[in-house]
Amino acid sequence: MDACSPLQKANAVGAGAGRVGVLLIARGACSFEKKVRNAQDAGYRASIVYDDRDKTSLISMIGNPEGISTQAVFVSKMAGETLKKLAEDQGGECCISYRKEETAGTVLVISFVSLVVIVSVLATSFFARNCRPLRHAAHNRHPQNINRQEVEVLPSFKFKAAYPNNKHMSETCAICLEDYKDGETLRVLPCLHEFHSVCVDSWLTKWGTFCPVCKHDMSSGR
Repeated sequence: MDACSPLQKANAVGAGAGRVGVLLIARGACSFEKKVRNAQDAGYRASIVYDDRDKTSLISMIGNPEGISTQAVFVSKMAGETLKKLAEDQGGECCISYRKEETAGTVLVISFVSLVVIVSVLATSFFARNCRPLRHAAHNRHPQNINRQEVEVLPSFKFKAAYPNNKHMSETCAICLEDYKDGETLRVLPCLHEFHSVCVDSWLTKWGTFCPVCKHDMSSGR
């Protein structure tokens, strides 16, 4: 149907009983405005105009809107022919329906999920951008560890609790939190803090370049 001439009234072709009459119209032969006005004059509440050409971009239906109160939409040829086939299978008409509650709920869920995704992406980008310079600065400021050869040249001695004029700074290793015992080997860092040699050697070669007590950086004098 091209709707280029006056049409039969909508209520005479079954658009009643609580239904909203929607007319399916093919493009061509006259202007969009004339098609929509004829549909409105026949009592249809809306018009679906479908393209008569394959693989063309959808266009805007241009015309004088004065006096037109019905809704109209332009769709592709494939969409129009699909609706036409459905109508033919139903004796010339078909129903297009939706449940308002479900549609509103679906839109709300999609909007919420989209918002969460956008916020997550922005937050990830923000933290990644701000943490990268900090990690880079920390890496440049402190080497990850000290090689074992450099650690082994640091001074060490055998602990003896009864040593005269005991000048040990502590009786407990700050790394393992165990008290020193006679005969155990302690290593002294440049800051003069003492630790079990086993503990501090592992610390400096695996975990950091600084003193576990005062944070003196061992790499600063390298």
